[in-house]
Amino acid sequence: VQVVESGGGLVQPGGSLRLSCTVSGFTFNNYIKNITMSWYRQAAGNEREFVADITSAGGSVNYGDPVKGRFTISRDNAAMTVYLQMNTLRTEDTAVYSCNIGYWSDYVRGYLEVWGQGTLVTVSS
Repeated sequence: VQVVESGGGLVQPGGSLRLSCTVSGFTFNNYIKNITMSWYRQAAGNEREFVADITSAGGSVNYGDPVKGRFTISRDNAAMTVYLQMNTLRTEDTAVYSCNIGYWSDYVRGYLEVWGQGTLVTVSS
């Protein structure tokens, strides 16, 4: 399973960016359950922070408090891709944004997670 993020870059305060996270090598079957895809971010010198997540089944979404009302997470299950639309960006949104797919595996009878390498978002004038 491979997770690859894209879409990061430099943007001015108040601007927008859309990040993408694509999963490959993942097989859906009855032994894989409760799939959730998440975005986290980590700014220099800070701990990793939850940004948003979305379930593949029902589309339930959650957001971290700092991004509520500004960021929107969505998914394309057929393309195994999750998007993070980021609007009204602030300098404090500057961070490496990483994507994660988490799921329960009956094969190992445990919850597994696979992380991407991350993409850098810099908000600066």
